[in-house]
Amino acid sequence: MARANGKVILLGEHAVVYGVPAIAAGIERGVEAHAERAALATLVVGERSASVGDGSDLAGAFEALLGALSASPVAVRATLEIPPGSGLGASAALGVAIARSVLSALGEAAELPRVLAAAAAWEGVYHGNPSGVDAAAAADDGCILFQKGEGSERIALGCDLALAVGIAGPPSSTKLMVEGVARLHERRPAIVDKALEGVRALVNNAKLCLEAGDVPGLGSLMNYNQMLLSGLFVSTEGIERCCALAREAGALGAKLTGAGGGG
Repeated sequence: MARANGKVILLGEHAVVYGVPAIAAGIERGVEAHAERAALATLVVGERSASVGDGSDLAGAFEALLGALSASPVAVRATLEIPPGSGLGASAALGVAIARSVLSALGEAAELPRVLAAAAAWEGVYHGNPSGVDAAAAADDGCILFQKGEGSERIALGCDLALAVGIAGPPSSTKLMVEGVARLHERRPAIVDKALEGVRALVNNAKLCLEAGDVPGLGSLMNYNQMLLSGLFVSTEGIERCCALAREAGALGAKLTGAGGGG
């Protein structure tokens, strides 16, 4: 048996795809996976099931993960504790938890580089070219600063953080949302590049706020990040309403987490 946690991105989603750092934090709920040796490689996730070679996306992702681990056939059962397609890193948590459980079942050490490589192969089937931030957060139960191609580092928090997570709409496709920003970048590169640099500045300052325990400052930076995300057309009426309700209820900052478009 193995686990991986879900995640929230405090600042930096979408910009992280373009090499801008992002700050993510693990949350308690995530994925639990059980694996055992078997004659045929099979995977059950909740009510969905797949066998390697059956042509489904789930089977394709599982086959990619097993290939990255050079693993012999295993039977895996995984249980989601977070809703998929909602910005909480369900797909990455599945990849990390399944990889850890497979290695455990085969009597091999679940070394972080192997786990992250397997999770990247899994994520690639669903998201095309993931930044890796979700998998890095799923494998780390702390708060991290992540940059694509350079990995992550743990941030030493100056105080505890209390987060409230709300569902603001139906699930959305990370791949489609990332492709939408890419098309906007092709049409209006100057505008998107300016937004990306704005996010970079926010992330750098947010790291200082986290280390100093400046929670009001962090909240303000989150609000500014939400404004930039809205300018990239990844927010929705439901997300904006949810953020407004949170601020009215006393939240120091509120923003979407993940790809946007719902969730």
